[in-house]
Amino acid sequence: MKTVVIGDIHGGYKALKQLLESNNLPENTNYIFLGDYVDGWSESAEVITYLIAFSKNNNCVFLRGNHDELLYNFLKFGDKNPVWIKHGGETSIKSYAKLSEAEKQLHLQFFENLVNYHIDSANRLFVHAGFTNQLGPEHEYYANMVYWDRTLWEMVCALDPSISMDDDTYPKRLKLFNEIFIGHTPVTRLGKDKPLNIANVWNVDTGAAFKGKLAMLDVDTKETWQSEPVYKLYSNEKGRN
Repeated sequence: MKTVVIGDIHGGYKALKQLLESNNLPENTNYIFLGDYVDGWSESAEVITYLIAFSKNNNCVFLRGNHDELLYNFLKFGDKNPVWIKHGGETSIKSYAKLSEAEKQLHLQFFENLVNYHIDSANRLFVHAGFTNQLGPEHEYYANMVYWDRTLWEMVCALDPSISMDDDTYPKRLKLFNEIFIGHTPVTRLGKDKPLNIANVWNVDTGAAFKGKLAMLDVDTKETWQSEPVYKLYSNEKGRN
């Protein structure tokens, strides 16, 4: 059974549709979404509506991203975090103003059902951002670390590639899983435009919120599919630039 993982979408509904509908994947494909479905481009509500419908006919795992929690807090409690508004929240507020109360309730259920991380039968971890606890994400003192942490990615980026896993200085976090798949920090910051592998970590955020594309990766073969650069699909918008 094929399993694919999809990076951060950030309101890029057109890119999401293009990515999922232009590739003829088998009907029993497992889709793992790494979170940050919203905030950025103008169609955050459309993204969630699409994913709810998509999940009715496909095997899906939906992870929680930091932006998903921020939007949920606005929809549920009216929390207008000023930092969130500056970093994509304003577009989501406008997008959700078009929905009925019934539709908003369905979306709230979607956000409430998101999971913080997923570990598959091959001991592969899927998590939006990372984790800090050397025993694994389930042992985090603060549960939200798994969708805010950047230290896991910063650590592998700084890791000496010549260090063996048997070395005492090799990061214990990396030894817990065969592979780790994350989003959250765009690889475009390192001048890359495709999913990037360092050590046993794969970063699938290829900058869809900014000038990059939306990416989907086969977790076994590492075959990659990408949308057009998302900003070209929203040529009259700024996204999170």
